[in-house]
Amino acid sequence: MSSLSDAQLDRYARHIVLRDIGGAGQKKLLSAHILVVGAGGIGCPAIQYLAAAGIGALTVVDDDVVSLSNLQRQILFTADDIGKAKVDAAQKFAQKLNPDILVNKVNKRLTAQCFNDDAAAFFAPFDAIIDGTDNYQTRLLVSDLSVAHRVPLVSAAIGQFQGQLGTFRGWEEGKPCYRCFVGDALDPDDCDNCSEVGVLGAMVGLMGSFAAMEAIRVVTGFGQDPAGKLQLFDGLAPSMRSINLPKDPHCKSCGTVPPA
Repeated sequence: MSSLSDAQLDRYARHIVLRDIGGAGQKKLLSAHILVVGAGGIGCPAIQYLAAAGIGALTVVDDDVVSLSNLQRQILFTADDIGKAKVDAAQKFAQKLNPDILVNKVNKRLTAQCFNDDAAAFFAPFDAIIDGTDNYQTRLLVSDLSVAHRVPLVSAAIGQFQGQLGTFRGWEEGKPCYRCFVGDALDPDDCDNCSEVGVLGAMVGLMGSFAAMEAIRVVTGFGQDPAGKLQLFDGLAPSMRSINLPKDPHCKSCGTVPPA
């Protein structure tokens, strides 16, 4: 893109003075397009920080509406949004925060049937995917699509006082995909449900912001490459640790060993 405008130099000044981002990195952000799957607890702060960072375009996928119980942790929404589609409220908030960005909304649940056999065209514009959904069926589908279309995946999850996050590029040699981590999830709906086990609202904000940071890392390349590592945060301790994830050679999404 061309040089940054005076208004952009002012708005993004705190990024531009960072040696590892600078003007070149900010231009990359302004040209980037990120897919956010799920406008819930993780998606809400991720959308806010990506919009504030100047990500050029966001596409937000969610089929849910705002409910009163969401307001404890889904900080994009207010009481005035109850009953409205989450993608509508998210689009309105993000473009009010930063009128220069484009926010596309997809008011449906992400399924294999969403793309009418044109998944390649749908995923072609994206530089990164953030997945903040709450069931393995969707998570594994997003992971498989990430591998198939070679779009880096930032996957975040929370429950009670714990959070986890990883960046996945399973098509690369030695790098696992999300399916390598969780397996085939024989019961695809067996995920902890916040309505049953509870979740600390601030923990959701932490992991959503972390996901936004990792998507920005994907676009600009600052710091160390986190792909193949899982970050685990324990809010009770509190503590954070990182573990290495192996690539499963038998993984049906990214494995190199053909099925028997």
